[in-house]
This record gives sequence, C-alpha cells and structure tokens, in this order.
Amino acid sequence: MKYILMMNTMQAGTEGLDWSKKALKAHIGYMIGLNKELTASGELAGAEGLAFPNQAKLVRAGKGGEPITDGVFPESKEFLAGFWIVDVDSLDRACAIAAKASAAPGPDGAPLNMPIELRQVMSGPPEDPV
Repeated sequence: MKYILMMNTMQAGTEGLDWSKKALKAHIGYMIGLNKELTASGELAGAEGLAFPNQAKLVRAGKGGEPITDGVFPESKEFLAGFWIVDVDSLDRACAIAAKASAAPGPDGAPLNMPIELRQVMSGPPEDPV
C-alpha cells in the first residue's frame, strides 16, 4: 500500500527558517538519514522538500482556460514543506514512519513532534464513485 506523508509547516510569507546553522544542519541530516533508511528498506517511493511559502502560487483556470495566478495568502496558517511517498505493508508501518519524521530535531535540538498528515495513495478511482 502506498501512503503520502505530508509535513505542513511555515506560515505564509515565510522566507526561511530562523534557525542556527547547527540546528538546520541537524534537522536536514535527520531527514537525509530517514530517507536513506527508507531507501535501504525498499519502502521509499519518493520524497521531496518544497520551496518556501513566499514562492508559492495558487493557480486556477480563467474563463478562456488561461492560468490565473495569485500570490501567497497571509491568512493561510500552514503550507506543505515536503512529502514522502512510501510503499509499505500496513497502515501501522506508515504511521511508524510518520512518527519518525515528526520527531525531527527543531531549533533547540529537541524533537519537533510536528503533525505529519498521512493519507493512502489511491491506485485509481473507486469502482462505484457515486
């Protein structure tokens, strides 16, 4: 079963993290280690970190189908910072991986224990969508 683990963080308008270089290096090192562990176990299908929220755009189609873009909305509380797609045998294993990602170190070195949204990746639409 495939699951997406989404790490939501940073408020709209954020241009970067106000962390020391040491704290940032520890955090990124933790994430690299997690990715290596999941790659070695054959469970990592993909993972990406995303640009900071100040670079985000919302796009919708205009009347003629042309893209209409809007900038970052300051009322948004959180933005997607990155994600993993894992291919695991059970929901319990996906939850264990999400918990490990949640425990990445923060600016003071203590685990952030940030919420990680976990959703199963559907292989296609339901047979009876209505």
